[in-house]
Formats: sequence, C-alpha cells, structure tokens
Amino acid sequence: VLTGQVIGSLIRTLISIALVIGVALLAGFRPTTSPLAWLAALGLVALFTFALTWMAVVFGLIGKTPAGANSLSLIFQLILPFTSSAFVRPDSMSVGIRWFAEYQPFTPVIDTLRGLLLGTPIGNSPVFAVAWCVVLALVGYLWARAVYNRNSIG
Repeated sequence: VLTGQVIGSLIRTLISIALVIGVALLAGFRPTTSPLAWLAALGLVALFTFALTWMAVVFGLIGKTPAGANSLSLIFQLILPFTSSAFVRPDSMSVGIRWFAEYQPFTPVIDTLRGLLLGTPIGNSPVFAVAWCVVLALVGYLWARAVYNRNSIG
C-alpha cells in the first residue's frame, strides 16, 4: 500500500519536474551539458524525490491531522532548502549556519545538480548526494513500515 503511494507520488513529481524544465527551456535556460549529465541529473532528482517521499509518508502516518502532517514536513519544505547552497554559498554564511548548510542533505544534491546541468565542478558532492538519498529513503521506508504496522495492529 505504502510503496504504491510512493511510486504514484514519484511519477507525479517527475511529470511536474519535466514541465518545469520545459518552461525553463522556453524561458531561455540553456544548460551546457551532455545527454549523459542530463540522465545523471534526472536520476538524482528521481532518487531524491523517492527519499523525500518516504519521509513524507512517515509524516502523513504520524500526523494526527492533515495540517499536522504538513507541519511535520516543513523541515523538508522550508528549513533545509533555505539553509542549503541553493540561494547562497555556504562560505558566505555565519559559522553555525554554514556548518549546518554544508552537512545537510540538500546542499550536495543541489551542488551536484548545478554541476551536472551547468558544467561547474562537483567534487565529491555526488557521493554525498546519493548517500543522503539512500539514508533518507531507508530511514523513511523502515519508519513508515513500522508506524503502518503498529497502526494496523492497534
């Protein structure tokens, strides 16, 4: 049941991302990359979406109301994206926020996608990006399964 929800959500999200990329290309975005880099970027987006969707499933299961579940997911909707390298380079942030920005899941994913699509150096970001995705997906899956089983029994 849960896996079907995750796969359905993944498909909807990938369709949305395709539409956003289409609009970006129409608006003038011209990536300087190869088809292989595009494929790698798409794979990373799919993996990250898969991981975040499993975490969202957990929040949906433990939230008492839809609003409560939404509130639980705010860390992934607001806090992590805005304290990552998405808008500002971490080296320009204050020490505490910089440390957090450098070691949270969104930064390596964003840096890798930026590098793949714009041809900027990516260093070891892909390794950390994939590792974060695997950890989040595994934690989300195991946690969701435990909560679902507990709710089904009790």
